[in-house]
Formats: sequence, C-alpha cells, structure tokens
Amino acid sequence: MCCVIVVGGGISGIVCAIKAKKNNKKVIVLERNDSCLKKLLMTGAGRCNYYNSVFSKKNYDSRDIDIVDSIISDKNLEMVLDFFNDLGVIPNIKNGYYYPYSNQAVTVKNLLLEEASRVGVEIICNCLVNNIIYKDKYVLDTSLGEFSSEKLVLACGGCSYPKTGSTGMGYSFLEKLGHTIIKPLPGLVPLISDFKYLKELSGIRSLVKIELFEDGNYIDCEEGEVQFTKDGISGICTFNLSHYVTRGLDSNKKEEIIINFVPFIDTLITSYMDNYSKKHNDKNLYELLEGFLNTKLIPVILKVCKLDKNSYYQDLSNKEKLLLCSNLRSFKINIIGTKSFDYSQITNGGVKLDEVSISSFESKKSKGLYIIGELLDMNGKCGGYNIVECVLTGLLAGSDL
Repeated sequence: MCCVIVVGGGISGIVCAIKAKKNNKKVIVLERNDSCLKKLLMTGAGRCNYYNSVFSKKNYDSRDIDIVDSIISDKNLEMVLDFFNDLGVIPNIKNGYYYPYSNQAVTVKNLLLEEASRVGVEIICNCLVNNIIYKDKYVLDTSLGEFSSEKLVLACGGCSYPKTGSTGMGYSFLEKLGHTIIKPLPGLVPLISDFKYLKELSGIRSLVKIELFEDGNYIDCEEGEVQFTKDGISGICTFNLSHYVTRGLDSNKKEEIIINFVPFIDTLITSYMDNYSKKHNDKNLYELLEGFLNTKLIPVILKVCKLDKNSYYQDLSNKEKLLLCSNLRSFKINIIGTKSFDYSQITNGGVKLDEVSISSFESKKSKGLYIIGELLDMNGKCGGYNIVECVLTGLLAGSDL
C-alpha cells in the first residue's frame, strides 16, 4: 500500500504530488491520458497565463464566495508565486498578467514534470479509475488493477475540454463519498444568441464595454474585445460574464447583453455625435461611422435603425438621432444559450467550499480525502486566476499529506 494516491495528472495533481513527495511520502499519480498536463498546454492561448498581480474575490465565482477571500490570502498567493519562481519559471509580465518568458505553456509543463521526476513522484499514465470505495482505506478499481491508500487526492478536473480527459467522473466519485456537488455548467464559454444579423457580423472584433442584464436587472459589466461569431459572441469580456449566464439560463431567466461600441465617449453621446457630425458635415452616415466602427458593423447598425447609409446625420430627425446613438452605446443582444463543455475553458460549479478545510482541502466528509483544482466550486475569470486556484489548492493539500 502506498502512502498517497493522486488521481489526475493536471496542474493541481502534479503540484500536489511534488509537494507531498518533498514531505518524504511515497506518491503515485494516476493519469487516464498517455501524458500529463494536456489542458495546461491550452491555457493562455498556448502561452500559459499563470499568475496575475491583482487578486480579489471579485475575480472568482462561488456559492461560498466569502470563503474565497480566506483562500486567496496574501500569504497563500505569495506561496504560489514562490513555487513558480523556485520551479525556474522566468516571468514576462504584461499589464499584470504573468506568462513564462518563453511565451510557451510547454515551458511550465516541462519544468513541472522534471521536478516531479527529480523528487521521485511515480506517474502511471493510461490508468482510468472506474470506481472508488472506502473500507478503512480508499480502494480504487482501475483499468490497470487495484490501488489502495489511506490518503487519496482527487484532482481529476471538471467537465471542460472533455477531449483532454476531463469528463466529470470526479463528481460522481465525490457524491458517493458524501459530498454536495453544485451543478457543473460550462464556464468561460462563448454565448449563443438569436440576433438575426449574426452571419453578417461573424468575424468582427471590436473594443467595447458590455453589460449583462438578467430578467431586466443589471448584473455586471466587462470591458475588452468582443468577437462576433455565426451564432453569438465570444472574447474575454464575454467569457468573464458567462458564469452568470449559464446559471441564469439554467434557472430559466432571461439573459441580455448590452454592447457599448463607443466606450471612449465619456460625455453625452448625442452631444458628441452632434459635434462630430458638424466637423464632418460633408460625410454621409456610412462615412461618418467609419471613423470609429468596424466597417462590417456599420451596415448592421444602420439596418437595425432603419437608416439609409447615404443620408446625413444633420438631416435625421431627433427620434432617428436618438435611435442611432442608442444603438451605438446600448446595442442589445438576446442570449439564448452557451456553447458546450467542448468549448468551455473551465467548469462552473463543483464541490461546496464549506465541505473542505481551506487550510488543507481535506474533506470534512471523508477522512484522508483531499479535493483540489477544478473539482471545487471556485471558478475564476480569465487572467491566470484558475491556474492559481489549482496550484494553491495543490500546494496546501500536498503540505498536509
């Protein structure tokens, strides 16, 4: 019988195994894929955004959001950064976002696996766990036979990017072991709309401010680049609001995105447009809007407003001017769904945080069981927050083993 079994060779599992092994424990990692850290290679568009200089609970979604404050303490965050520094990752910091200086996620993957090998972690790949039962110890039925231990770490990920091996099997194991699972839904995911001009907008990228309204009530806002797709909207600012949308739609609420295409206008937009058109009174509407809008976007906005592109702003009625200005600043997109887990970067939901010790992430329901990484109901925005959560929970669990 080995001392510690870690199920899952993602970043949380490997970090936990390294830390536990440094405590002179025998550690085995069971990974269902033919290699570890597959999902890590996809993070940060292949560049691995592994840390951020700004942290608060506002960067996370959880049903136990106040507990998140205690988890992302200054001491814990310093421990995460120290871990990456000790690993040998040289940071390239852009606007507070930390990337490896090589600009390659494979750098972090290689350093992690090299450290695991150096300290003596045993990694067994192509090992699928079929069932887990507890009989004074944890007994795992796997595709490679039976394993058992008094200490078990579940780090097998959520449901996002199932092609990497994250099928959500960990939730079923944990339910059998007595845990409450907040329904897993796609997180950091593109949104689907029924807006009739989406095909004309597909491919457009625009710097905007977007606001989310749920059943007519303001929820939150984000600024950044939005990307129109053939069936909806994507982009980081969209992803960062998607956790509200998935939960809202699952509760049959109406979700609406309001897009401000002119966030640079910080005065009354009608006054701005009046002055702007006076300076360029020889330009028709299309030519006028070319000064600040994507050229593929202009015809759609004019269609929505039922305005002729060859007309002139100064010739519009007050009602027409107000309608145009409203669509420039408050363009409405009805949201009817989200893409599936195949397109989601993380899983929204998981094990309730109040069912684990936040100092070690040991289960309060089953002694000797540790739950880390994406299995927990602590889901971050884009910007390195999810990798930090995985590393931090891995380090705290590994220190306790």
